Amino acid sequence: MADRRQGPAAGDGSASRAPEARHTGARDTVRLAVVIGALGVVFGDIGTSPIYTLQTVFNPSDPHPVPVTTDNVYGVVSLVFWSVMIIVTVTYVLLAMRADNDGEGGIMALITLLRRWSSQRGRRGTVVLAALGIFGASLFFGDSMITPAISVLSAVEGLKVVEPSLEDAVVPITAVIIVLLFLVQRRGTAAVGRVFGPVMIVWFVAIGACGVVGIADHPDILKALSPTYALGFLFGHWATAFFALAAIVLAVTGAEALYADMGHFGRRAITRGWLLLVLPACVLSYMGQGALILGDPDNISSPFFLLVPGWGRWPMVVLATAATVIASQAVITGAYSVASQAAQLGYLPRLRIAHTSESTIGQIYVPWINWLLMVSVLTLVFAFRSSAALAYAFGMAVTGTITITTLLFFYVARAKWGTPRWLLATGASALLLVDLLFVAANMSKLVHGAWLPLLIGLTAFTVMTTWQRGRELVTTERARREGPLPEFIDRLRTGQEPTVRAPGTAVFLNRGKETAPLAMRANVEHNHVRHEQVVILSIKTEPVPRVPDDSRIVVDELGYADDGIIHVTARFGYMETPDVPGTLAMLDPVDTEGPLQLDQASYFLSKIELRRGKAPTMSPWRKRLFIATSYIAADAAEYFSLPRDRTVIMGSHIEV
Repeated sequence: MADRRQGPAAGDGSASRAPEARHTGARDTVRLAVVIGALGVVFGDIGTSPIYTLQTVFNPSDPHPVPVTTDNVYGVVSLVFWSVMIIVTVTYVLLAMRADNDGEGGIMALITLLRRWSSQRGRRGTVVLAALGIFGASLFFGDSMITPAISVLSAVEGLKVVEPSLEDAVVPITAVIIVLLFLVQRRGTAAVGRVFGPVMIVWFVAIGACGVVGIADHPDILKALSPTYALGFLFGHWATAFFALAAIVLAVTGAEALYADMGHFGRRAITRGWLLLVLPACVLSYMGQGALILGDPDNISSPFFLLVPGWGRWPMVVLATAATVIASQAVITGAYSVASQAAQLGYLPRLRIAHTSESTIGQIYVPWINWLLMVSVLTLVFAFRSSAALAYAFGMAVTGTITITTLLFFYVARAKWGTPRWLLATGASALLLVDLLFVAANMSKLVHGAWLPLLIGLTAFTVMTTWQRGRELVTTERARREGPLPEFIDRLRTGQEPTVRAPGTAVFLNRGKETAPLAMRANVEHNHVRHEQVVILSIKTEPVPRVPDDSRIVVDELGYADDGIIHVTARFGYMETPDVPGTLAMLDPVDTEGPLQLDQASYFLSKIELRRGKAPTMSPWRKRLFIATSYIAADAAEYFSLPRDRTVIMGSHIEV
């Protein structure tokens, strides 16, 4: 049985040296354009946090209000600064972003690394960690629903500062902006993306400049840069500081985006953007707001907008709205990416995905996720009606994802780099202590809205784990019905299955080469027909973002080189959408027992109808959930880019 890989000749080293040199040069130089692009996509969420963080900390209607005293202002501003430094700069920028899966980052990348190592080293603890990772990804869906709502609301609430009579218009205006945002998603962000970077540069320069003005009035606020103020507030005013952490965590919202978008811009570009512009601008804004509150405690009503001179408040409201729309755009596309990766890894059914850019692979549009998010975001806006009310819910999603990412990173550090246990224990203890403090503080807001992201996360987690389990059951039963492929090929060759050969090429999509495709078996056993040329095609999703073309295809003649039946394995990364006709066009006629007639080929799909059975494989409610989830699966012909007029679907049913 022979396997032949399609690709350029392995012995020609000259063809690969020049590209390698070019890639090395590209890695050595981070272009300004890449940094600007990262500023427009990666930092929207965390860059708009200054709008609502301190306002929420000192919110007098909070169930655990923080009194506005000089010591508390210094302590809160210092805690904000050091939280950003520890969680964003240390945990994500300096540590987590070093753990990538072939250049891709984010919690889904960590999950794929865990899955890979669990298959190599045994399941045990990695299964639990992978489950935690899936829950972290589930919390991200909650984050994707809350971020657009709280971000746009907080920006539009600036209208109340410049024109109090417009207070009743805040929610309707927010709703209109959100609807428009989701309606334009199907057009893609390629054109809009070119202006995102410059807009965010203007934003960061503006908030930094306003911060400088505030600091100039009360320069003593710079004392808050010392960790002694943070520690003094935390341990000297524990009862107040602990509950304040539930709002202080808002300063680090969007930290996961730095890691998740690493594959698009690279670690160095994101690191430079953060250290050289975003971090200084945000710190200046927080310091300036703190100085403003020291000057007049009444400014806690909206310290961000009140920090802006009167003549600049209308332009700042417009700029803030643009910045929060960009922040929302980033998290929405992040949800598309996570859902797409989850589907490729088997945690969700196949989803219809549209690529909105011919040049950028990562720009995708997932209609089902888009409309689900839009309905969810609008529901949150009308239910909570203010950014302060939503803040209680927001923190829980953020802290949960950060804590799980930190935990998974330290496991990866041990498995991938062999980091000494004592060093891991020291680092993990310190960082997880900080993370868990934030989690505990947000748990105190459980009845005030923190239950929402937990409910969303648990729902998404239940759906994904139920789909994974149901898929395993269906796969096992399907393999039993299909029977071994080698035996089926032998029966065809020896004439035990009498058939008439039809001219042309037939392509049968199948899960692998161990079993016979149900559609092919039905065609032979019921219609007694087989085509002159038969391609059994298996799509394999690898735990890497993308597979190079020279490693895309493996051809197997299935034991006989003259029967016209071959098996083709097409390998794709979890960030790619399979294109079956395009992939088959890459085949060499020498390896296919003759040229394939792809322009007239017939494609056969086996469609499985799921029914609830009596076997105790899953709880009855999980069976219903699995079957209900199957209805959102994308049409297989569309997903695999098959020509509609030459695609034949043959049905069967399986009980779960």
